[in-house]
Amino acid sequence: MSVLCLGEAIIDLFCERPVASLAETDSFVPHCGGAVANAAVTAARCGAEASLAGGVGDDAWGEWLEQRLRSEGVGLRWLARMPGFPTPLAFVLVNEAAEPDFIVYGEGIEAGILSLEEGLEEAIDSHDAVLFGSNTLLGARERALTLRAREVALATGKHVLFDPNLRMRRWRDGSEPVEMTAAVLEGTTLLKVNREEAELLSGRPDPAEAAERLVEMGARLVAVTLGPDGALLRGAASADAPGVPARAIDTTGAGDVVTGVLTAALSNSGFAHQAAADALGPAMRAAARATEGWGALDSLPKDIRTR
Repeated sequence: MSVLCLGEAIIDLFCERPVASLAETDSFVPHCGGAVANAAVTAARCGAEASLAGGVGDDAWGEWLEQRLRSEGVGLRWLARMPGFPTPLAFVLVNEAAEPDFIVYGEGIEAGILSLEEGLEEAIDSHDAVLFGSNTLLGARERALTLRAREVALATGKHVLFDPNLRMRRWRDGSEPVEMTAAVLEGTTLLKVNREEAELLSGRPDPAEAAERLVEMGARLVAVTLGPDGALLRGAASADAPGVPARAIDTTGAGDVVTGVLTAALSNSGFAHQAAADALGPAMRAAARATEGWGALDSLPKDIRTR
């Protein structure tokens, strides 16, 4: 079964050494980026049929991204090349704790999602599931389109997968992303959150209790990642996975990798809930490997097993 990944592909420019500030940088190296694009590539490496829906600039960086996504087997029928919009760039600074910080330039994320306004229903109709995140919920127009995609998917019997991937400082009002996320949980096949997001959205500090609360709020499956402590899954299927040792230098996109592995496991199984539970351990192993290089994808195996 196929998954339409609705969201952004951007250029991540990494300073490939730990730094405390931009003033300490001396060079940057390009990598494929964007939370939804990372998940789509990961799903494709797991053998799933995944397409990326959005847009990149009609420029050299857009061509660079398109070539790499195509080489990964990601479907690009719904990825537009947008004249007049430069491909977004994110300068990524990683500290000694392997934690990234992003400085993003360009409006291509918003323009990319809006490029689907005319063909949204056709794109959804040609897939079995839709995956989205919160980056396309920030502005009014792209939010309306993303919510329309969710509604169309649910109304036509498609599966909806949601990884909020909240960047709280991007929101003017801290309550807005919490309310927005709560409003889209009903009918969601899979919600993937990290420990902090689980507590923020549920009000429960204990991750297992938070997951169970999020199931009560409407998600069929809730996966909570716990960093080096592993992950848990609750809802229509349950699992607990231990953390996997890693020589982490950069945790960028590790959560996107988990989303991609779980998405592939569900898609490849015809959306059997137990498949997500079975894939939780492999998802932890893939995420650990992803932290051992720069960017989410370059140290990730090309062939990922989901069981």
